Amino acid sequence: MPTGVALRDAREQLFDAADRVLFRDGPSGLTSRAVTAEAGVAKGVLHRHFADFDAFLADFVMDRIDRMDSKAAALLGSAGTGTVVDNLVGALTAVFESVAVAIVSLITFRDDLRARLRETWPAGVPVLTEAVIMITSYLTVERAIGRIADDADVDVLAPTLIGAAHLLFADREVPRPEAAAVRRVVLTVIGGVLQQPPE
Repeated sequence: MPTGVALRDAREQLFDAADRVLFRDGPSGLTSRAVTAEAGVAKGVLHRHFADFDAFLADFVMDRIDRMDSKAAALLGSAGTGTVVDNLVGALTAVFESVAVAIVSLITFRDDLRARLRETWPAGVPVLTEAVIMITSYLTVERAIGRIADDADVDVLAPTLIGAAHLLFADREVPRPEAAAVRRVVLTVIGGVLQQPPE
């Protein structure tokens, strides 16, 4: 049996199942039994590929962080096009409508997972830190091409945007915020540094 293919397939199947369980039941509902039941596989499949459940969760979190690369590339590619506000609204919505908010809750909920992630991610909450890097990179380019002020402090603006957006999306019990609400947050944070009025 081609073990490399089987391992990749099993990992993806289990990670996708973890996404669904985490979205539906929150971090307290994310157990090895819930993941394997959701994936439709025997419980032993998870333990064949991971040392323990926290090892599975750590790999799951890092895999979902890696998936943010495409969002970062899309945001950087939008620099100089459309409006800065619309680009940020789209990027923040894409990040926080994904599993990112649930992963932040998961990391907060599980001490052992947090300790394991610290081995490879020494500071901050991985998903939020990666999102801040993404927004900082984008704002840096927009500043360089003159669409935001030369003195705009992107190292402050980016985490402020991520923190405000996270709070907006954090409550899983209410409907997702509408684009207008995200837009208000973005305008409040960066309105003072825009070099042209937002459309």
